[in-house]
Amino acid sequence: MSEGQFKIGDLAVYPAQGVAEIVGIESRKIGPLTEIFYTLRITDTEKKIMIPVKKVDSVGLRPLVSKEEVEALMDLVRTPFQRQEPQETWNRRYRRYLEKIKSGQAVEVAEVYRDLCHIKRDKDLSFGERKMLEMARTLLVKEFSIALGDNEEAVEKALEGASLCGEPAPQA
Repeated sequence: MSEGQFKIGDLAVYPAQGVAEIVGIESRKIGPLTEIFYTLRITDTEKKIMIPVKKVDSVGLRPLVSKEEVEALMDLVRTPFQRQEPQETWNRRYRRYLEKIKSGQAVEVAEVYRDLCHIKRDKDLSFGERKMLEMARTLLVKEFSIALGDNEEAVEKALEGASLCGEPAPQA
């Protein structure tokens, strides 16, 4: 998305925070420079964030996914998980997944959700991984429900049905 592409009232996704509404566009004088800022209101928390318009790309602010993209992301969640490193420790995996969530890219958040759902079936997740799984689920459900115009409960049920998170772990 290039500079100045959002307008007041638009919805966008702010990495690791979720869906936000553009509630203002204003210029502020900072020293000798005048910069234009977007004022965002995170829809979940009502938190307000100001982002310089020229930094939109670098912070990862992006438009919501389309209905077609939701379907592609649901397909991604359905794909089998390929372990990247069999000996990877939970804390290294946690850091890798945290970077994906911080990227704000829907594909990467969906990958984290899918991977942690698969891992959860085989073994207990660490506390941090459980929190990250919940964060990924929340981010996807909020964005998908708005993109599809559907309620969050229905979207969460569909997401869990597409993944292995809704199924009990096999008994040994």
